[in-house]
Amino acid sequence: MSRNIIITGANRGIGLAMAKVCQQHGDKVYALCRTSSPALNELGVEIISNIDITSDTGISQAVTALAGIKIDLLINNAGILRDESLSNFNQSTIVEQFTVNALAPLVLTQALLSHLSSGSKVAFITSRMGSITDNSSGGRYGYRMSKAALNIGAMSLAKDLKRQHIAVGIYHPGYVQTDMVNHGGDISAEVSAQRLLGLMNNLSMDESGVFKHSNGETLPW
Repeated sequence: MSRNIIITGANRGIGLAMAKVCQQHGDKVYALCRTSSPALNELGVEIISNIDITSDTGISQAVTALAGIKIDLLINNAGILRDESLSNFNQSTIVEQFTVNALAPLVLTQALLSHLSSGSKVAFITSRMGSITDNSSGGRYGYRMSKAALNIGAMSLAKDLKRQHIAVGIYHPGYVQTDMVNHGGDISAEVSAQRLLGLMNNLSMDESGVFKHSNGETLPW
């Protein structure tokens, strides 16, 4: 049965790989991005470009483009990585990451609530770098803080949507070979996408709000 799936940041990396898998499975994919890419254009999915979900205008444009669409799965994938250290501290990039990684996904989800119904699912692509327990190396202040903030926001959403029977998945994709890490990961975007979508497909209300690695492992907060 075909589903309506929304994917942010779908023009490259994990988002593009997930769009490809969903399209191959016969789902109707709505690919949200700021700028499309040749690879995304080739998929034959519904591309909604010029969407900046960090702005009120971008959120409004996304809502307008998706008018009348019942969402079965909303995948909040878009994110950025900057690098700060204690000796090279940069407040502006920390704020930038909070805006893109933590706030924007929740703002978009809230704006699309009327498109969700019982049985719908919302997924957040976060990172184990947002785990306080797992932080053994320090640094990456903005990325770690923004992903920790996303995690707690997603958990609150899971609690708030429980009555509507809308499940929320919180996922670390693995160390993936994408532009974000200069392709230095240990798994491909395609492998990560397959794993993530498998978890999303099997997501139940019993596991709503659980922080998981794409390999299925439950991660510590």
